[in-house]
Amino acid sequence: MTNFNRRRFLSISAGIAALAATPLRAATHVWQGIALGARARIVIDHPQAEAITRAAAAEIARLEGIFSLNRSDSALARLNAAGSLSEPPFELLECLAQADSVHAATGGLFDPTVQPLWALYATRFSAGGAPTEAEIATALQKVDWTKVAYDSRRVTLAPGQALTLNGIAQGFIADKVAVLLRERGLDRILIDTGEFHALGPQPDGKPWPVQLASGGEVDLADRALASSSALGTTFDAAGRVGHILDPRTGHPAPARWQLVTITAPEAGLADALSTAACLMPNDSAILAALGRLPGTRLEHLA
Repeated sequence: MTNFNRRRFLSISAGIAALAATPLRAATHVWQGIALGARARIVIDHPQAEAITRAAAAEIARLEGIFSLNRSDSALARLNAAGSLSEPPFELLECLAQADSVHAATGGLFDPTVQPLWALYATRFSAGGAPTEAEIATALQKVDWTKVAYDSRRVTLAPGQALTLNGIAQGFIADKVAVLLRERGLDRILIDTGEFHALGPQPDGKPWPVQLASGGEVDLADRALASSSALGTTFDAAGRVGHILDPRTGHPAPARWQLVTITAPEAGLADALSTAACLMPNDSAILAALGRLPGTRLEHLA
């Protein structure tokens, strides 16, 4: 069966460590739930914290209705099923534009059109086997981000294409929740949707300490953080076939890095970059990609 536990462990351990390192004041409210299949948490210090977190949870649910691959009625699922989507939600267009910028910065290594490949691997390993080279080659013919067309009226895929935004949408959702909360005047919040977005420092003025699963700590204030690992999620029970697929070869990223952690002004940007970095051969290639996107920084590579 497909093994999703390790990716969630990385997310949970980082989040719990960050929270455990922060003494909660009496006015602090913690909301916990699920966002795109991962554990999510919002920590708020505010007299109206409970009402505000309800609004944030409603926003997460609304965005899941756009980006989820597990809901047949989501905008993304309908796009994949039909090959086109008229009057797409603005958030979908915004996320696609961000994905496009990361695709360009990484030389095409971040490519949401790998979904047919991903589905092939998931199907074969769930049945107890593995995809053949011929099957991989066939699926690879559908992978090409440059064939995706989108504007305010319609998103169109090439024949046989499908998108996955799982490498960017968790961070994107964290960013949208941050916008909602900032509009309500809050500025001392840690948002965790599997990726982190910190609005300001902690209530005591210190940065939010995010402890990484592989060791080390990153202080966060008015900044976002995302981590990825080639074996963070695996298709096989043995944990050897990773979920990050190379759009050039159709094969999983080599287990070169145990963990890649990137910070950026936006969690969606950090999320996509950390995913693509798992396919890069060395730190120089990662730094070159980050240099094309101002405000991004490599925090941890192990």
